[in-house]
Amino acid sequence: MARHRALTAATSIAIYFADRCSPWQRGANENYNGLLRQYFPKGSNLKIHTQADLDAVADELNARPRQTLEWHTPAQELNQLLVASAD
Repeated sequence: MARHRALTAATSIAIYFADRCSPWQRGANENYNGLLRQYFPKGSNLKIHTQADLDAVADELNARPRQTLEWHTPAQELNQLLVASAD
């Protein structure tokens, strides 16, 4: 995010940064960390996993329905967004 000012100027999208030691300001990030801990417990050596292992976890998480998405999956929401932008 070294160029966040340029990104904001180019897109008119405001960029916000969480304060240090304030996990409640990063709710979505903390939630995803919790989901990843189901596959990779804290302290795990990620070097033992192949790219295929990591891709499988990503696919599984993207196929998991989320309450915040009205029980759609992230993959479904992305597909809807891509279809809508193609029209």
